[in-house]
Amino acid sequence: MSRLRLLAPAAFVAVGACATRSDIQVLQSDIRVMRIESNQADSARRVQIDAVINALGGTQDSLRSMHAQLFKFQGDVRGELYALGQQLIQVQELTGQSQRRLQELRASMEQRAPELAAPATQQPGPTQTSAPPTQSRPSPSAAATPAPVTSLPQAPNSGSVTPGPNQLFQLSLDQLRRGSAVAARAGFQDLLRQYPSSDVAPEAQFYIAQSYETEGKIASADSAYALVVSKYPQSARAPSALYKRALALQAQGNVQAARAALALVIRNYARSDEAVLARDRLRTLK
Repeated sequence: MSRLRLLAPAAFVAVGACATRSDIQVLQSDIRVMRIESNQADSARRVQIDAVINALGGTQDSLRSMHAQLFKFQGDVRGELYALGQQLIQVQELTGQSQRRLQELRASMEQRAPELAAPATQQPGPTQTSAPPTQSRPSPSAAATPAPVTSLPQAPNSGSVTPGPNQLFQLSLDQLRRGSAVAARAGFQDLLRQYPSSDVAPEAQFYIAQSYETEGKIASADSAYALVVSKYPQSARAPSALYKRALALQAQGNVQAARAALALVIRNYARSDEAVLARDRLRTLK
């Protein structure tokens, strides 16, 4: 009995020792599993992080490419706008040359109108080559008598004829091209006084403004351009005058009024060449 009492604690110690080693083995096994799972999770996260980094790198490359394309597009647009502006200027110059040539022809026709209206010169009728058989031969004295000469009508004195609107316009325009701004302006003003309803009246008012601009009188040019727009809003010179007025206002430092004038060009004359120039200038006007 005493031996059983002595063996019982030893058995309990042995069983406890076996249970502890088993628990330790289980714990070690669990730790290994957790480490394996942790390593696998770390590997998966690394793969995900690498994928995100690669995706970000691709996005940055795409953004750089898009930025380069946008920069190139902006440069192309600026170049095309500049080329378009130059083409518009050339078209305006060619149109101006055609209009000047047409105006010269009209002035020439107007100048020749009095000559064309004069009566045509009377031509002598056909002379009779043979005398009637019963008519006697004229005497030598009668043959020597000279026949009366019909006098030609005198051409009207061109100096006394009042020049028409096209003549006045052409003479004044020639003065302006020669640099005589004052004389040209006086001629254009005379044209407007004598022929206020002429079809060249808007052109005359426009060139009055240009004569002031040639002399550097920006304020007077601005007022004259404003008259073109207010008196002849439907004329072909109205958008040009309004655009010129915007440039004059900008030259005077009145940027707000210049912007308003450019906006009027775009709104009231949207199909004109000046509307294209106004849009381009509005983008750069500060």
